[in-house]
Amino acid sequence: MCMEEEYLNFVDWLVKEDLEKGVCKEIHTRFPPEPNGYLHIGSAYAINISYGLAKKYGGKFNLRFDDTNPGKEDIEYVNAIKEDMAWMGFDYEDRLFYGSDYSEIIYNYAIQLIKAGKAYVCELSSDEIREYRGTLTMPGKNSPYRDRSVEESLVLFQNMREGKYEAGEKTLRAKIDMSHPNMNMRDPVIYRISYVPHYRTGKEWCIYPMYDYAHPIQDYLEGISHSLCSAEFKDHRPLYEWVLNNLELEKSLPRQLEFGRMNLSGVVTSKRYLKALVVNQVVEGWDDPRMPTLMGLRRRGYTREAILDFLGEIGVSKSESLVDVAMLESALRSDLKAKVPAVMAVLEPLKVVITNLPDDYMEYIEVENNSDNEALGSRKIPFTKEIYIEREDFSKDPPKKYKRLIQGGEVRLKNAYFIKCNEVIKDKDDNIVELHCTYDKDTKSGTGFTERKVKGTIHWVSKDYSISCEIRLFEDLFLEMPKAETLLQDVNPASKKVIEGARIESLALRLNEENRFQFIRQGYFIEDIKDSKEDHLVFNRIVSLKSSYKKK
Repeated sequence: MCMEEEYLNFVDWLVKEDLEKGVCKEIHTRFPPEPNGYLHIGSAYAINISYGLAKKYGGKFNLRFDDTNPGKEDIEYVNAIKEDMAWMGFDYEDRLFYGSDYSEIIYNYAIQLIKAGKAYVCELSSDEIREYRGTLTMPGKNSPYRDRSVEESLVLFQNMREGKYEAGEKTLRAKIDMSHPNMNMRDPVIYRISYVPHYRTGKEWCIYPMYDYAHPIQDYLEGISHSLCSAEFKDHRPLYEWVLNNLELEKSLPRQLEFGRMNLSGVVTSKRYLKALVVNQVVEGWDDPRMPTLMGLRRRGYTREAILDFLGEIGVSKSESLVDVAMLESALRSDLKAKVPAVMAVLEPLKVVITNLPDDYMEYIEVENNSDNEALGSRKIPFTKEIYIEREDFSKDPPKKYKRLIQGGEVRLKNAYFIKCNEVIKDKDDNIVELHCTYDKDTKSGTGFTERKVKGTIHWVSKDYSISCEIRLFEDLFLEMPKAETLLQDVNPASKKVIEGARIESLALRLNEENRFQFIRQGYFIEDIKDSKEDHLVFNRIVSLKSSYKKK
């Protein structure tokens, strides 16, 4: 066994084996999202498996919208999914399909099943169908309409198509086995009536195929070799195969393979949950930076490279897995570390006046834009009489081991000089509003000054050469996995913190077209293009600097 083969995941092994045995001539996969929500990190995991296999073996990859449920689908979601696919680099070239385009063909296959005595029109209500189905330990019982003639079912099915019945009044069901141990095989409904207009076909159809019936036919029509899906569809595989094996099909049939669903700790990816958060305005929308949607992650500042690296590292499992979200964040830090300039930004400014400098003093200090990447060059930052430091970098009553600025103490201003606090200015409410300090001109960073040392180095910005901005800090949207009945109550109230009046270097925005930065000591940030204005800049924290994850 070669070293490369040792690292093949189980799906890769099965696909490779099918190629070697001639089960299929080429690998042809697909991703079939229902356009009823936005793609999320779990979607990216599923797409990456199918897309990666097709590319690895020189095959084809389809994007197909499973749009046969008009009550939940919308063109908004179609466009969002296309946009996310393009951003992630999942190229489907000219292989874009819609399940609704197969409506006539799928309908004719249903006629074929009726004529073969393998499907019938049923008049039981949804509650009655559920009652007749039985339980996991008790067999179901036949519908009283199960043995109606082929001719009658054909007439009734045609009437269903012509809109002669109310929604829910009749369904078309596959005739399989009401005592089958797999509940999905107990005469499943394969067509239902719906008068909700379709976002593409309008009112052309009033009957729609169920997913388990339409999906294998769509795969077959597109020449899919391997229908890859999450393990929750394993119990649906017998029905998938029943549909294919009971129709008069000539070409080689697709094969369904399941992989384990990937979950992230503290992250909810259920579309139903995510939609509830949007509808109830718990979040700003599908692209809220706290959302695990690809649009939310992109607005938060994630890169496609970081997401793909993360997906490649976790691999493919047979069973459902829970991955620490810190692993995703670690991939992001690794990607950003050498890509973005490190700049100084003060989130909660405290004014410092350097009293032994003249009022008009300005000195340009040259600093590297990124110490890990010389190609990003350097910049000159102005050092002036009035600057801002972080409010938390000064303490009137410092705790033990405090290494920042105190009254009578010294610290180094990063890339600049030592300063000593001589006087603390307070307002009438005893709040500290300003510090008066002196600097030592002989302590410039990089000059090799060794006469004395200071314990701390703090960042700063010039008062006159910095700009005001809004900072948004994000934490987990949920502190633990929520329950359906308490979803809205389980939201972390501290998941978003807004800081007004922060200050950032004026020259920073010229350094990076994407406006991604490392704010020294604070984390990685990106300008929020959606909310940011020329006179009101907004930055989202992408991720903090420190990680609890250790790469194996």
